Amino acid sequence: MKRILGISAFYHDSAAAITVGGKVVAAAQEERFTREKQTADFPLEAIKYCLDEAGLMIDDLDAIVFYDKPLLKFERLLETYYAFSPKGLVSFVKAIPVWLREKMFLKKQIYDGLKEVGPYNKKGVKLLFPEHHLSHAASAFLPSPFEKAAILTIDGVGEWSTASIGLGNGNDISILKEMHFPHSVGLLYSAFTYFLGFKVNSGEYKLMGLAPYGNPESDQTEKFREIIMSHLVSIKNDGSIWLDQSYFNYATGLRMARDKKWEKLFGFPRRVDENQLEQYHCDLALAVQWVTEEIVLKMAQHARELTGADYLCMAGGVALNCVANGKLLRSGIFKDIYIQPAAGDAGGALGAALAVHYMYFKKPRGLQVPDHMYGSYLGPDYSDKEVLMMSKKAKAVWERYDVFDDLAKEVASKIAEGSVVGWFQGRMEFGPRALGNRSILGDARNPEMQKKLNLQIKYREGFRPFAPSVLSEDKGQYFDLDGDSPYMLMVAPVKGERRKTLPKGFYDMPLWDKLYFERSDIQSVTHLDFSARVQTVHKETNPRYWGLIDAFKQQTGYGLVVNTSFNVRGEPIVCTPYDAYRCFMSTEMDYLVINDYLYCKTEQPDWQNREKWRIKFKMD
Repeated sequence: MKRILGISAFYHDSAAAITVGGKVVAAAQEERFTREKQTADFPLEAIKYCLDEAGLMIDDLDAIVFYDKPLLKFERLLETYYAFSPKGLVSFVKAIPVWLREKMFLKKQIYDGLKEVGPYNKKGVKLLFPEHHLSHAASAFLPSPFEKAAILTIDGVGEWSTASIGLGNGNDISILKEMHFPHSVGLLYSAFTYFLGFKVNSGEYKLMGLAPYGNPESDQTEKFREIIMSHLVSIKNDGSIWLDQSYFNYATGLRMARDKKWEKLFGFPRRVDENQLEQYHCDLALAVQWVTEEIVLKMAQHARELTGADYLCMAGGVALNCVANGKLLRSGIFKDIYIQPAAGDAGGALGAALAVHYMYFKKPRGLQVPDHMYGSYLGPDYSDKEVLMMSKKAKAVWERYDVFDDLAKEVASKIAEGSVVGWFQGRMEFGPRALGNRSILGDARNPEMQKKLNLQIKYREGFRPFAPSVLSEDKGQYFDLDGDSPYMLMVAPVKGERRKTLPKGFYDMPLWDKLYFERSDIQSVTHLDFSARVQTVHKETNPRYWGLIDAFKQQTGYGLVVNTSFNVRGEPIVCTPYDAYRCFMSTEMDYLVINDYLYCKTEQPDWQNREKWRIKFKMD
């Protein structure tokens, strides 16, 4: 029975995962433990957690696997600077010393990091390095329920590859085709993230959330799309792209795009310092979303032709674009699609471990429905004893429920009354989405809930949308969704009968007027284009979360709630009971539930002093 530790680190989203006999035992991002969002540090705490969960020491491991090949990345760096010389000299001078000092000696960094985990015999460690996109491909296909499937990975860049098409069959993966740097869908999207004033590598989902505020009927939006297609990117029939590097600066510079050239192209300067959003910002966001969707659909179509497979598995950062995913599912190119819930670099740690188990050690692969990710609930959980210890230290006031049904009914009634509830249960989710174990919940029917959550709880931009968690058996009552979406990775249209008629000239209204116009009877999860990023909740996978939503349904007739991640802007999702209580006390959240314990805000000591509990995080 092979025991394998996977690691991703040193770029962003450091993480660790451990498999035993091919079973995913534990996986977690380092940020959750250190509280530094998207940290690139060696995942010391995540590794400690994974080993503890598996009951193993380092010497018990059959292999330790890093998720990419750093020397190939170094080769790409050198060749890129050489190809673009003399441009990029300043960037070269800054980057090369870091590579020579740190990343060229990455093996040593790993060995030194492992020493901090605990003592081990260095000679007994088998250290392996699969390629970046193979790690992504493995993270998607090997846990999937498919015996055979096409695999599509799309991100910024790995070593050289920026996208790949592969074929998974049994326990083996073949990479059939790759697209190479500097031509990259992920980097194209990140360049627009940068130009529209959001942070690269974390603000891409904001760009996706801004796109529906664009006017799909306006000449400006279509003009922006034409400019992108005629000046920035050329899309081939197979979905591969060519980017005109005279407009970009990421290959050798310190910025994503050449600001002055983009300003001339689009007619407005780069948005900075969270300046006010104008309609032209929204229209440009919609235009690049359209372009991205066209590329993804063409890539998927080519993957279908190349592999002949009926099913598709996806990973890489672009696979988190749930709008594109929803359109791909509805296109019917494949019978079904499976997306790794930790699709970004964190998931590479898991993919690396699985690739080595099945491909290097050639172990047989069993199939499991719905998959081998166990709902992505792969992080730590906390006992009642630990909850009580935290509560006593914080001088918290709580009420304990001996029967879960009673707790569910009480919390459901609080949500129905308009309260916001922090919901902390069981094992923490692996990946960027809160899926009902580290979540903040509200009433989807309440037209004020989006504003309240954004401005009073999350302290983030008011335009940001929220997702519904819906009982899987009830999804057809609310959304046009074929299949399930347990990982909140599919956007689906809200049912026509739930929509309200938009007034004439709706798309010409100011942004905030559009946002607060009532669009459906589940207003707080209905985006401006009548879409929603859906999480289907399954009783078999998460019985407590399902039970809470079912209790809400019994009281209101609605089998869904608003679900957003349990954190405030700039901080990682909470991990421990103390993280949850601190976040609860630093916001205008009304109630907190940890395991079977219910905390009412107004009963907590010094509950009006939010600054006492607030921690300053960097803005995302």
